[in-house]
Amino acid sequence: MSDSENIAANGQDNLNPRDLKKESLDKDLNKIVQVQAVASSLQRRLLAPGLGLMFLTLAGAFASLQAGAQPNAVFIMVAAILGGYMALNIGANDVANNVGPAVGSKALTMTGALIIAAIFESAGALLAGGDVVSTISKGIIDPSLVQDDMVFVWAMMAALLSSALWVNLATFIGAPVSTTHSVVGGVMGAGIAAVGFQTVNWETMSKIAASWVISPLLGGIIAALFLAFIKTYIIYRDDKIAAAKRWVPILIAVMAGAFSCYLAMKGLKKIIHVDSLTIISIGATVFVVSWLVLHPVIARQAHGLENRNQSLRQLFHIPLICSAALLSFAHGANDVANAIGPLAAILHALQSGEIAAKVAIPSWVMLIGALGISLGLFLYGPRLIRMVGEQITKMNPMRAYCVALSAAITVIVASALGLPVSSTHIAVGGVFGVGFFREYYTRNSKRRQRYVRKYPSQPDKPASENDIRRRKLVRRAHFTTIVAAWVITVPAAALLSAVLYYAMAYSLG
Repeated sequence: MSDSENIAANGQDNLNPRDLKKESLDKDLNKIVQVQAVASSLQRRLLAPGLGLMFLTLAGAFASLQAGAQPNAVFIMVAAILGGYMALNIGANDVANNVGPAVGSKALTMTGALIIAAIFESAGALLAGGDVVSTISKGIIDPSLVQDDMVFVWAMMAALLSSALWVNLATFIGAPVSTTHSVVGGVMGAGIAAVGFQTVNWETMSKIAASWVISPLLGGIIAALFLAFIKTYIIYRDDKIAAAKRWVPILIAVMAGAFSCYLAMKGLKKIIHVDSLTIISIGATVFVVSWLVLHPVIARQAHGLENRNQSLRQLFHIPLICSAALLSFAHGANDVANAIGPLAAILHALQSGEIAAKVAIPSWVMLIGALGISLGLFLYGPRLIRMVGEQITKMNPMRAYCVALSAAITVIVASALGLPVSSTHIAVGGVFGVGFFREYYTRNSKRRQRYVRKYPSQPDKPASENDIRRRKLVRRAHFTTIVAAWVITVPAAALLSAVLYYAMAYSLG
């Protein structure tokens, strides 16, 4: 019997004071343990916001030191804080698209993905981010129509804050959105509020709106085509290992060639400029060299492997890690401008008193963008990484390979055709494309049905055709949430930016 039962059985007259004391002590200790657990959980929840706030404070202080005794030093400090806040949100939301599939396929651990992404995002921003950046994202508004430099400063501040708030909200609800589209919406809304509808380049806006459809469709189709090829020529073959020895070197060489073109077009475009013929030559050369090197390497790796899918997955691990690093590098080189572009524009307008379409970027401004993206990735990135890599559809290394390759090829094809695309929409569209193709292939492929009948994985419990047809391999709730967030990103950021502009310009101006 327990102490409390003994006390009840012996009656009030026979109570042992030591038993009462022990029971009371146990209760007190349990309460202390519970309080400590709650306090520990609260500390973990407050750690990320605390570190983020510390970074923004340091960014503002650093900007204040750089500004010195200038008359507009306070505005420079506030602008740096807003730029840092946007950079944090870019790291929390946008970077997930580069490493999510690799994490979901177990080719990378979460810790490994965070380290690789942080290193290559920062390297891309600092080494290839460029010395000059466009002040008006994508040419959305005409700066010549903004006559007052302070009106321009308020508009850029409103654009930065509104786009950062929108990306923050999207991260909170678990929706990967385009940070470029967020900045576009913010700049458009502030421009309309400051000058009027005539300041907006509506032709450019229509192209951006078209990218809402073009980007995910192209990404999904290309990813699905590569997965169809892998299933047809490797997975559903009697001798998977022999098929892998033949085709995996070619597939990885295609990835190497595509990424060399991708980096030449996007990741290094602000360092060197190469024409289309040179880019094609680079891609073709890298493809041939990679195939020659990889053919004997894959043959050695495949030697002695069992004839099953698990063996095939091992062959794609290293290419996936490399793709995550290269995608992160290119993303850092390109999308750091979403945080520092408006910040550099504000800084130039305050210091020179003029509005320019393109401005030079001080190194300290670039540093705030690079560090903010990396810190945002570490503090808040894992949630979106899991969303992209694990929760939309189940990933394995072959599927993740298709998504990563789709991201590079889609950008190359779209750039060659002059079509606007979003890297976020491409990557997530690739994940959707892989998932929906798996649903279609599972239900309709005659090759798969013959293979399953020939090599049943569970001969005692074969899946019925009705079960297969009812199986959903893409979570519809995530699909509708993400697509809805994509559609309303530009108008939501624009409306919020206009409201913030009026609030700031008329209450503080």
